[in-house]
Amino acid sequence: MKFRKIVILSAVSILISGTAWAQTNQVPQDPINNTLDPQSPFATLYLPQNAPQANDQVGPSAWTHAYGNPQHNAGFPVAHNAPRWIRDGVRWNFPEARAWPLDDNHPYGEKVDGIKEALPVQTQFYGNALGVSVVKGVVYAESDDMFAYAVNAQTGKLIWRSSPVANTLMGNPLVVGKKVYLSAGSVSFNFANVMEYSKHPRQAGRGKDISYNGIFCLDRQDGKLLWSFKTQGDAMPTPAYADHSLFISTGDGNIYRIHSTDGKAIWKTHVGGIANMSSPVVWKNHVYVSMSVIPGLYALNINNGKVLWKGEIPGAVNTGMGDVSPVVDNGIVVMDTVANPKMVDGKPTMETLVRAFNANTGQVLWTNNMGRGPKIPAFKGGVPMIHDGMVYVGSPVTSTYEAMNLHTGKVAWTWHVPNPGPAGAGRGAPTYYENMLYISTGPDIYAIQPKTGQMVHEYHVGGRFGIVNPTIVGGTMYLGNSWDWINAVPVKDVNPQFNANKA
Repeated sequence: MKFRKIVILSAVSILISGTAWAQTNQVPQDPINNTLDPQSPFATLYLPQNAPQANDQVGPSAWTHAYGNPQHNAGFPVAHNAPRWIRDGVRWNFPEARAWPLDDNHPYGEKVDGIKEALPVQTQFYGNALGVSVVKGVVYAESDDMFAYAVNAQTGKLIWRSSPVANTLMGNPLVVGKKVYLSAGSVSFNFANVMEYSKHPRQAGRGKDISYNGIFCLDRQDGKLLWSFKTQGDAMPTPAYADHSLFISTGDGNIYRIHSTDGKAIWKTHVGGIANMSSPVVWKNHVYVSMSVIPGLYALNINNGKVLWKGEIPGAVNTGMGDVSPVVDNGIVVMDTVANPKMVDGKPTMETLVRAFNANTGQVLWTNNMGRGPKIPAFKGGVPMIHDGMVYVGSPVTSTYEAMNLHTGKVAWTWHVPNPGPAGAGRGAPTYYENMLYISTGPDIYAIQPKTGQMVHEYHVGGRFGIVNPTIVGGTMYLGNSWDWINAVPVKDVNPQFNANKA
C-alpha cells in the first residue's frame, strides 16, 4: 500500500477531565470475572509456588521504557554477593502458548506467503515481537499469542499467565512498583481504515474498529487485571513511565499521558500519522514520539502535551519512522528510518538513514546513510542504542550494524551479519555489557568487540529474534523469540571471554 506525502499544519493538545475518560477493568474476555468457565484457557493462571524466594529477587527494581531505559541498553550487573545462579548464568527455554519448534527453520505461513514475508508475519501475529523485561528475579514477556507471562528467572517456571484482552501484545512489559503495564494492538487495517485514510489522512489510523486496543494494568504478583485504558487506534508501542504517569502513542496519531495508578487521562495530543512499533521515550521534561505515514519525530512537554518541535528525515517512506523507537542521551535524540525507495536493475531497493537532533531544540546535528539494499518486508528499520558517546544501530536493508559517534555521526565501524536470512537482519538494539556488545538477530546471538566491530563468538538459539535486544542480568541473557519462546542463555556461552566474577 502506497501513501502520498501529507503536510501537518498543526498539533492539538487537549486537557481531559478524569471523569470524562474514566476506565473500568471490564473487558470482553475478563478472566477475573469469568464465572461461566473458571477453567477457561484464557483465565488467569497463577502458580505462586514458582515465584522466586526473597534472596533470589535480583536484578533491576523497575522497568520504565521499552528496551530497558531511554538509552535502550538493557545490561544490568549484579552485586558480588548475589546468588551464584545469576552470576554464573542459567539456561532454559520456556514454551509459550503457541510455541513453534526452535529447530524448525520454516515459519508457520511459509507455504502460503513465502519465507520472506512469513518471517515478519510470525513476529507480528504469533510470538514475541520485542524482548523481555526482568525485574527482581522475574522475567516478564508479552506475546502475540494474546498472553502475558511472568516466569521465574532462575528456573524458567511459570508464575502467572494472563490474557486481559483478545488482541496481540507486541510490547515490552513495564514493571513499576506492584503493577505490570501491557500495550495491546495489532498491525491490522480494515477496509474502512483504508477508505478513511484516503479521505482524511490526519484523522485515520491503524487498528480502529478492529479489536480492543489500549493499556492494561495487571497485578505484578498474580497477573490479575486491575484497570485498562482503551484507545481507538492500536496501542502497539510500549509506553514510557515517568512522574507516576504512562506516556502512550497510538495508531490513530494520538499521544496520551495517563495516571499510572488508575489509568485516568491527564492530556491528549493529536499529531497525526501512525505510531506502529515506535515506543515513546522520556528525558527530563520532554517526551519523544515518532510517527509514520505522516512521518515525524515529536518532542512534547510532559506537563501539558504541547508540541515543542518536530523533526523530519527527508525521504522517510511508508511506516519507516513509526517502526523505530527514538533513543536519547546527553541531550541528543537519535532516530532512523528506511527511505528513498528506488528500482535498481529491476529490483526495489531502499536506504537506511540515521539522524541526530538536539533534544531541546530539534536542530539537526548530523545525518548518516547506512547504504542501499533490497526492499525489506513491512518497511522495518533497526532500533538504535547509545552507550558512552557511541550510537550502535542495525539496518535490515543492508543487514549490517554500525557504530557512530553520538556527537558527530562519524562511523567507527560496520559489521555484516553473517547469516541475515531472506527477510534481512538487524532490527533489535544491541546491548553493551562488561566491555562487549551483544546482538540478537535471526536465530543467533553475537558477541562483538564494541571498539572494532570484530565478531568474537556466535551462539545459535533457533527460531527468530524480531525487534529483540538481549536483556542481560548478571551472567544470564534473557530474550523473547518470534517462535513464541522465552530464552535464557548464559552470557559465557555467547562470549567465552566473559568472567562472571568480574561482572
